[in-house]
Amino acid sequence: MRSRYSAFAVGDAGYLLRSWHSRTRPARLRLDPGTRWTGLEILDTDRGGLFDTAGTVVFRAHYREAGRPGSLIEHSRFVREDGRWVYLDAGPD
Repeated sequence: MRSRYSAFAVGDAGYLLRSWHSRTRPARLRLDPGTRWTGLEILDTDRGGLFDTAGTVVFRAHYREAGRPGSLIEHSRFVREDGRWVYLDAGPD
């Protein structure tokens, strides 16, 4: 999760696509250059350990857009694909 946030913060769309599950990955990803990501808070996690094949992360990401602060809360689902953790989707709240 933290590596994906960092990729959003630096505009690394390639990493975001590579770390996205093959079944749910979009063909392209356009990042908004006007959004500046300013902080990440992990609010909750479930599973995702060494012997798990799935896990969830609830996070709050802070940003600035057009000079105004904002935040996004998401409940992200991750699974192992080919032995590595990848983002599946934004699960139900």
